[in-house]
Amino acid sequence: MPVSERPTAEALRDQILHHLTHTQGRGPEFATTFDWRLAVSYTVRDLMVGPWVGAIRAARDQGAKRVYYLSMEFLIGRILGDAIINLQLEPAMGQALQMLGLDEQVILDDEPDAALGNGGLGRLAACFMESLSSLSCPAFGYGIRYEHGLFRQRFEGGQQVETPEDWLNQPHPWEFVRIDYSYEIGFKGHVETVDGRAVWHPGESVIARAYDTPVIGWGGDWANSLRLWGAHPTTLLDLGRFNAGDHTAAAEPEALARTLSRVLYPDDTTESGKELRLKQEYFLTSAALQDILRRFMAEHGDLALLPGKVAIQLNDTHPAIAGPELIRLLMDEHGLPFERARELAQGCLNYTNHTLLPEALERWSTWLVGRVLPRHMQIIEMIDDHHRQTSGRPAHVGIVHGDQVHMGELAFIMAGRVNGVSALHTDLVRDTVFADLNRLHPGRIVNQTNGVTPRRWLRMSNPALAGLLDDTIGTGWTADLDLLAGLEPHADDAGFLDRLRAAKRANKVALSNGLLAGLGVRPDPDAIFDVQVKRIHEYKRQLLNVLETIALWHRIHEDPNGDWTPRVKIFGGKAAPGYWLAKSVIHLINDVAATINDDPVTRDLLQIAYPPNYNVSMAEDLIPAADLSEQISTAGKEASGTGNMKFTMNGALTIGTLDGANVEIREHVGAENFFLFGLTAEEAAAEKSRPGHARAAIEASEDMKIALQLIAEGRFGRAESYYSLLDRTWNDDPFLVASDFDAYFAAQRDVDRVYRDQAGWDRMAALNIARSGFFSSDRTIRGYMRDIWDVPPVTP
Repeated sequence: MPVSERPTAEALRDQILHHLTHTQGRGPEFATTFDWRLAVSYTVRDLMVGPWVGAIRAARDQGAKRVYYLSMEFLIGRILGDAIINLQLEPAMGQALQMLGLDEQVILDDEPDAALGNGGLGRLAACFMESLSSLSCPAFGYGIRYEHGLFRQRFEGGQQVETPEDWLNQPHPWEFVRIDYSYEIGFKGHVETVDGRAVWHPGESVIARAYDTPVIGWGGDWANSLRLWGAHPTTLLDLGRFNAGDHTAAAEPEALARTLSRVLYPDDTTESGKELRLKQEYFLTSAALQDILRRFMAEHGDLALLPGKVAIQLNDTHPAIAGPELIRLLMDEHGLPFERARELAQGCLNYTNHTLLPEALERWSTWLVGRVLPRHMQIIEMIDDHHRQTSGRPAHVGIVHGDQVHMGELAFIMAGRVNGVSALHTDLVRDTVFADLNRLHPGRIVNQTNGVTPRRWLRMSNPALAGLLDDTIGTGWTADLDLLAGLEPHADDAGFLDRLRAAKRANKVALSNGLLAGLGVRPDPDAIFDVQVKRIHEYKRQLLNVLETIALWHRIHEDPNGDWTPRVKIFGGKAAPGYWLAKSVIHLINDVAATINDDPVTRDLLQIAYPPNYNVSMAEDLIPAADLSEQISTAGKEASGTGNMKFTMNGALTIGTLDGANVEIREHVGAENFFLFGLTAEEAAAEKSRPGHARAAIEASEDMKIALQLIAEGRFGRAESYYSLLDRTWNDDPFLVASDFDAYFAAQRDVDRVYRDQAGWDRMAALNIARSGFFSSDRTIRGYMRDIWDVPPVTP
């Protein structure tokens, strides 16, 4: 948005008052914070609509190839503050709200986080959508409009309790309902052959209705669409059954529909849970593909042009059914033969692999797929047969084997390009999980290291640091993060380092007086703020962190007058409802926190905080205040990570393994500015295969033995709560907590030593920021546009 077109503070004030009266129906004297927030949101939304409509028109008029990003998650967080930043309205909006007697932060904090994701997968998708708009790349994001999202986390007796998210219990001002873009989605039923063609007769169906949210790019010149599908019944009510008194059965169509778009990742430990999850994935994918083909046919008409006009990115295996579904639509709806339909589909589809964990590469029983999606099971077998006949593959390679449909293999075989999300991860994808397919299709696997948007994750979330960067190197870094390299000469400037330290300390004070104070934790802001926030999972090794905390607490008790560096350990993250071991780790962290925080001997030197319900907004508070970033996954298990990048560009130093994007972060910031420990991926694989590795490592580590013994003695709650966790650690330890423990403990003591040299620490932090430009999602998206999608930007 050119400077000349940006509204003045007075114009914004008048428009806010207009929406307060005419949209909310309130006079200023009666308005609540909610009313004001919606009035401000509608005012900002009005400014997004022009670029949004203009972008759609430009893409159509120029016959542009479009990107379609299919993801089960879009963890977008709050929209208002991000939109104000990208429209470059900050000064004028601040003044307008001041004229109205409003506190801008109160207004921004009133917005609920959109409950559309869980962790890194969804946050990455949100960053990509913002970068696609910032780079004027015509794109649609396709997801599900979850009524309750994942779940709201709270703790009772230290244990995780899940309750529904309620973000849609109030109006969502950013979305536009598109009743005219609705598609029927079928399930079950049977397939018959009519005049030589297969005809699927679904036994159940729902309507997918589009809800569009504009995603504005930096500068406000371009906006793309995030199109979320809400499930609605094909028949509102079976009136005959209702009038006959069978009220529950009469509402079954509505119950089916609402169930589909109600919860993210329903527990799939039961057969009904598996069926629901497969239905959700097909619901998203079918609606998106029907929408894509409708738009394509309206603009171009000739299906031969499809790969030149449509690039579809599958974000993980969740939408892998897209291959069979696109073939079905081209065959059954448009009359193409299988081979031509398969060729066109593969020309459009690409797949991002996010994991090496076998359990995370989805597999569905052939019985389940055949029952829920009978036509697709036929097409999957056709795809598999074609690949078998044309590739010369070994007998053990394929999509369907062992009475299971392997969705990773399906996604790979149907994709033109398969990408990993860090250099190490991509190498491991080639060498391990898809080794056979890589040999059959050399060059199909490419790397695109993840990135994060600096607009939200630096300019918006860390205004203190952003202001310092503006004063030091100008504002251009916001659109070109490589310009942060201009900070390097200032890393030896005492005046700059003083201001950098002051910005960090201000963030730590704000966190201490806000979120942490609400937990009853009031740490010294000059202590190390040591943060590990991510999904709770064994491979991410929150257990390693808490065991080191116990060992440190014991050492301080043994020598309370020693030269200790004060530290506050901050955890955040949720465990999947059915993942009992991860939930046991949560319980342990909370029990350890209760004991340590109440210990008069150590509480000035060591405290633990675990705020519940970690989300995007909490991350925006925690990351700018962090001194130390915990990226301690077992080497070879983390695909990339994006939290590690956010911490780095906000001036936190990393303690971590050579895993995921840690490898590239260390290469960019310098080994001397990174606290490395632990086994490499190759060493970890060898260690895991060694019989008795866990017990041998524990017996060799006095600190770890003490930590485990203290848990077993009941020093942190009831010992029997942790017997299974202790047994697994002693006798199995699949993620090598014991093997890496001593190296991790030593690295943490190195952190203590370095932190005591404040000027040295600040210099390292400055160099982390200066060398983080590579980790912008703008760079990642340019790579996708060039190497995967073959999509140029469009002139607005």
